Amino acid sequence: MSADEVIPLARPVIGDRERELVDQVLRSRQLSLGPVVTQFEQMWADRIGTRHAVACSSGTAGLHCCLHAAGIGPGDEVITSSFSFVASANVILYTGATPVFAEVDPLTFNMDPAAVEAAITPRTKAILIVDIFGYPAEVPALIDIARRHGLAIVEDACQSIDGDYDGQKLGTFGHPAVYGFYANKQLTTAEGGVILTDDDQLYRQLKSLTNQGRSDDGAWLVHSRLGFNYRLSDVHAAIGVAQIERLDWMQDARAQVAGWYQDRMAGVAGVTPMYEGPQRRSWFVYAPRLDADLDRDSIIGRLEAQGISAKPYLPCIHLQPYYQEAHGHRAGELPVTEAISASTIALPFFCELTEQQVDRVCTALDAAIQAERAGAPGPVGAGAA
Repeated sequence: MSADEVIPLARPVIGDRERELVDQVLRSRQLSLGPVVTQFEQMWADRIGTRHAVACSSGTAGLHCCLHAAGIGPGDEVITSSFSFVASANVILYTGATPVFAEVDPLTFNMDPAAVEAAITPRTKAILIVDIFGYPAEVPALIDIARRHGLAIVEDACQSIDGDYDGQKLGTFGHPAVYGFYANKQLTTAEGGVILTDDDQLYRQLKSLTNQGRSDDGAWLVHSRLGFNYRLSDVHAAIGVAQIERLDWMQDARAQVAGWYQDRMAGVAGVTPMYEGPQRRSWFVYAPRLDADLDRDSIIGRLEAQGISAKPYLPCIHLQPYYQEAHGHRAGELPVTEAISASTIALPFFCELTEQQVDRVCTALDAAIQAERAGAPGPVGAGAA
């Protein structure tokens, strides 16, 4: 790559094996409800060590099905994190329930168990755990809270594909966990997701829910419950099969890129590298924090002018326009969450990023910070990122 070529924010690994398996599906003419979806599900169940895996059209669809299966509905409250992609709160609204946002830990960016427990009311029916940026939440502590208060748990592990807590895979703690496979994830099916569970009855219910409520025995056009069109096609599953086959390599490659970033960011004034604690991070994005005195949008504009993609990541859900307009949320509700959200910056991160490209990103970020602090004018439109 030439020095002036744009470095994208993310780029999936797509090779000959993906094309080969997709072509096999196309030639078979069995594009949906076929054997490749079953193969994809079995590969996930085997890898994680669960009895079942249910493929679905997105991580969002999987979370919605899990809440629906748990009986969450109008009048209920579900405690979750505002520092997440908007889908993890939207799925609560889909059921008619109300999301209640708990404050997060300033190091892990995941929900603080003490804040979760403090948010419980007589209307609380579930906790929706979010494993943000691939770092696992305090799953055992949250399970303990849920058990003591009689609450259901659903886990949004969409950013923590193949993740674990103390070596135990997410999805094997007794509640359903959901992965998402959008194109920027550790593994992609273009669009898609999978729900992991050991519960035989829940598995049958989820299989039905993702396929329009089809009866458990699969009888032709017999629908025994209200369901959704949340199927994953065999075409998407074929991409996933190829991706699982090399997931170990992709995870190792992402960890290597993250290591390069961590080493170099330690020497960049004005940046706090990503947290590395007692748990293993399944590297999803590289999103360090900028010091509070820096104008993040201006920094992003300076990077973009150098051909380096960067984004503010993640915005608080409770401060999204819809959540403010329709649900009355306002700035100041979650000061820790809001401070993190205002300072994290997503930098280019993908398997095939080279060490030289990481050097280029870090050098450009260092220069942008120095220019910002010196008051040097930024590129036109730098503040509008």
